[in-house]
Amino acid sequence: MLTLNFNNIRVINMNMMQNRNYWFSSGYLITFYAAWSLWWSFYAIWLKSKIGLSGEQLGIVYAANSAAAMFFMIFYGIIQDKLQIGKAVITFQSIVMILIGPFLIYVYEPLLRNDFLLGVCIGAPVLSAGFISGCALIDSFIERISRLFGFEFGPARFWGSFGYAAATFVAGILFGIDPHINFWMASGVAVIYFTINLIFKPKQELSANNETQAVIQKPTIPTMSEILSLFGMKKFWLFVFFIIGTNSFYTIYDQQLFPNFYTSFFDKPEDGYQVYGYLNSFQVFLEATCMILAPFFINKVGAKKSLLVAAMVMICRISLSATLDNVYLISLVKLFHAIETPLFILAVFKYVVGNFDERLSSTLYLVGFNISSNVGVIVLSWLVGKLFDNTGYSTTFYVLASIVLFILIIAIFTLSDDKKTKQP
Repeated sequence: MLTLNFNNIRVINMNMMQNRNYWFSSGYLITFYAAWSLWWSFYAIWLKSKIGLSGEQLGIVYAANSAAAMFFMIFYGIIQDKLQIGKAVITFQSIVMILIGPFLIYVYEPLLRNDFLLGVCIGAPVLSAGFISGCALIDSFIERISRLFGFEFGPARFWGSFGYAAATFVAGILFGIDPHINFWMASGVAVIYFTINLIFKPKQELSANNETQAVIQKPTIPTMSEILSLFGMKKFWLFVFFIIGTNSFYTIYDQQLFPNFYTSFFDKPEDGYQVYGYLNSFQVFLEATCMILAPFFINKVGAKKSLLVAAMVMICRISLSATLDNVYLISLVKLFHAIETPLFILAVFKYVVGNFDERLSSTLYLVGFNISSNVGVIVLSWLVGKLFDNTGYSTTFYVLASIVLFILIIAIFTLSDDKKTKQP
């Protein structure tokens, strides 16, 4: 039976409230995810309704973005593991973020309209360096800070979800007026993110008696041979197989297909954009709450079971989208994402730390999780786009749900049970 010790929770919360590293980490996350949401939450709708791309072209865009993201995730993961809590990579990323508004308006949009393939080739590395790979970079950076300086990653990640939700609420309104407003606002929020990064200096917290609240050992820097040794481990590749077979298909469903599927229920596109913005915002507020609760569930049942539960939520959401034809029920199903995302992301970190060398957490998260997901998206986005163009939403959703179910059954026997992922 799952029980929570609320006295322990209160102690953890008090410690976090007094931890400046927690608040700076929260500042990183709230500003990054707010800046990302302002343009990304309506990206698929913008490409299809404003730029006029087909399902196949949409698949090509997402595949190219994922291919570029793979390169930056390898670069970010290896370099950040070398830097540990150094901020050089974060600084580079933040500069790209600041440029996102003018880039989308004056470079990316005109190229997609007039020279589609050139626009895809130029846009993919810029979007990936700043945001698509950047989200994994900042998550792994803050997760490492949380382990070294004595606070749970989940409550800090709550602020990322909160920022995404608040920005999505605003983005839905502004998108109906002019998407360019969203793009400029994203650059504005990125300036705040850049400022936080300049100011933040990780510090070991002291109690009133000048005793350290936690013993913080400086981790040894992993060698390149230790990083490369991951690729010779069987359980690493079984983990990658699970990620590709679940999260890749779910990402295609959630980002490439669902936004346009949902807005198709509305007679006026502008009403669809606005309602989708409100719904997405509410969903991410729920997701933020689950970010606080999920660590207790994961620590109780273990990382493997949590990953399997998250995959079950994916299957339910995809299959119900294929079955239901009522916008109110579809809206309810959208909220399943608020359960799936915290469980999956936080369980991945717990699984990585519990089964592998925690010094390699950035490489494992960016390569093992995010690159694996992107490999799947690269290979599958165009195929799923073609399937959708030929069969429509319902058949495509049933196919995706069936594949994720098949991978889930295999993962029951192939993912590792590691006692390190559980805490008393």
